This record gives sequence, C-alpha cells and structure tokens, in this order.
Amino acid sequence: MKTLALIALTALSTQAEIFYKDYMETDPFSSGRWVTSNWKQDTGEAAKFEWSSALWTPDESRKGLRTPTDAKFYAATSKLDRSVDNTDQTLVFQFSVKHEQKIDCGGGYVKLLPPDIDPKNFNGETKYTIMFGPDICGPSAKKVHTIFNHQGQNLLKKTDVACPDDEFTHFYTLVVKPDDTYEIWIDGESKANGNLKDDWDFEKPKTIKDPNAKKPSDWVDNEMMNDPNDVKPDDWDNEPEKIADPEAVKPDDWNDDEDGTWEAPMIPNPKHKGPWSAKKIKNPLYKGPWIHPEISNPEYVEVKNVYKRGPIGYVGIEIWQVKAGTLFSDFLLTNDINEAKSEYKSRSSTISKSKEEEAKKKYDELHKPATPETPTDHDEEPHDEL
Repeated sequence: MKTLALIALTALSTQAEIFYKDYMETDPFSSGRWVTSNWKQDTGEAAKFEWSSALWTPDESRKGLRTPTDAKFYAATSKLDRSVDNTDQTLVFQFSVKHEQKIDCGGGYVKLLPPDIDPKNFNGETKYTIMFGPDICGPSAKKVHTIFNHQGQNLLKKTDVACPDDEFTHFYTLVVKPDDTYEIWIDGESKANGNLKDDWDFEKPKTIKDPNAKKPSDWVDNEMMNDPNDVKPDDWDNEPEKIADPEAVKPDDWNDDEDGTWEAPMIPNPKHKGPWSAKKIKNPLYKGPWIHPEISNPEYVEVKNVYKRGPIGYVGIEIWQVKAGTLFSDFLLTNDINEAKSEYKSRSSTISKSKEEEAKKKYDELHKPATPETPTDHDEEPHDEL
C-alpha cells in the first residue's frame, strides 16, 4: 500500500500544469493583468506598452504588448495566480516576439521574477530568476539571452545562440529540467541543449593553476633552432637591393642644362637575395610547451540542483529600444513540454512566415509613397506675353 501511495504521490507531483498563460485576447492593462512600472516615467525616458495588433498580420485577432515610441525604456509586469516552485519538475517558458520595425538595437527578452517584487518600481536593477529572449544591437550582436540568477549573480551563457533579425514573428522556448539539463528552441526547433553547469558558471572551477609553480629558467620551448653549421655565403651581399632600370630611355625632350643630369629610375634588383638567415633544424633541447600544473581549487564548492529557480511570482518585460515596434505575445509558463509544443503549433499556424510575408506585401503596397507625376507641356501655366 505504501508503494502504491508513493507512486500516486509521484504522479500527482509531476502532473501537467499550466502556471501562466496570456495570449493578449483582452486588454491586459484595463483588466489589471499587466501593470506598467513608474520607472523613468516622470523623466520622460520611459514609454508605456500598448495593447495592439501588428501593423501587418494575416490574423487581425492576434494582439500583444507593443512598443510604440522610439528611443524609450519599457517596463511592465504580470502576476501569476500563485507562486511557482519548479522543484522536481520541468519548467517551460515560451513566448513570441515580432520585431516589425526591423530592429537595429534593442531588447526582446522577458524575465521571470520572484513574488516579492514591487511592480510599480520594476526596473533594470530588479532581481530576477531567469532572463530569456532575443537581444539585437548592430550587425554582430544578435543573440538569445539566457541568463540565470545564482547567489545574487546573473550568469550569462558561455556560448551564444543566434536569433533571427527579420520582421516576422518568432517563438522562443526555454526548457529547464530537474536533472540540471536545458534546451532552447526557436520556432519549435532545438538550437542549444546540454548540462546547465557545463554552459553556465554555477560553480567555480574544480582546479586552478598552481600559484607556486613557475616555468623553469632553463626550459626550452623553441621547437626549431638555427643550424650552427649553416654559413652565410661570401657573395650573398654582392648584389644591391635596387638597380637602374636597364630598359629606361632618356626622353627626347630632356635638356640636361635645364632638367639636370638624367638618371634612369631605380627598380628592385632581381638578383638581390635579401637578409640572410640560417636554415632551421630541430632543437635537440626542445622539451615541448610548458604546461602550468594545476591544483584543486580551495574555493570550489559543488552546487547541486541548479535547475531550481526559486519561487516565481511574475512575468516581466524591461527593455530599451532605439526603434520601437516590437510585439510580444503568446506567453506560456508550464511544466509540460508537450503542452508548449502543442501551443506553439497551434498559435504559429495562423501566422506562418509565408502568411506574414503575404500580409507584409499587401501592407507595403497599400502604404507605398505616391509616385510624383511628370508635368506635360500643357500642364505648364501660360506666360503673359510682353
């Protein structure tokens, strides 16, 4: 009976659950689901997200949080119905981002926050447990941020995951598992996976270079050496580096009295051998590269269960953008990978890239600048004759 009870309890603890879901079907601000932070509002440095559909979309019913004003900060949060603790269960965080403005510099990431934050004072210094999503600035910085807070430090992923930089909708999914592994998806495709402790510095290194070890003064790490038996030939320097061009001819109109004595221009001497150097041979004293010996790191402490993200109470967006026009939507926080996959498939079906390309084409055609007409002769105003 105890075994059956344990099995039932385990099944209950890992039951699929949706912790948070907001597809922006109703106004998030008037309903109080999302709260705009007062941060930088008084100085005019921050603007407010607007609940809006995209400028061009194949599905007009889809809406999201949109950045409407250039060169502004944006900060808003949404509270979960209850705090979430991901102990012993998978955590899946998913949302969509559309940089409709063809963003040149700005964030598209979202944060998972502890339950004790102050939504009205939410800002760039507010503690978070995960920051995830695209960040673009210039032609070279185009990556998916995945940052975990650990003991007060925000740990960046050691290697970058590239993010799309086009004008279409993309879904970003982060999966964190109880075995301390992770996976990052973009548009349902895996872009990175592995062990959390391998790809983030949750632990200090197990070994360090021995501070008391030094390379011996007689250590030879030059693999090759000059051949001591090689001698510079006696005639090596007989030829000058440059010679007068033998094909040059004095111009017919050259006047020695007026132009001075004519001299042929100098050209590189093909017989000049350049600086002499002895041939290289293998160094018999070569010991190979010196490797600094390592010792156990006295500061190393094993960290277990780094997947645990502590209590999560809010979803928040805190970004700055040079050019506004980004649309955030399709927020989902769950412990069920299959649920996230199913929701991605369903939500992306109405806004596939081909459908969005067609919608953009229609929008661009409708909003293209009018072509100025070329005036004809009879369009010109008549002139009064004198």
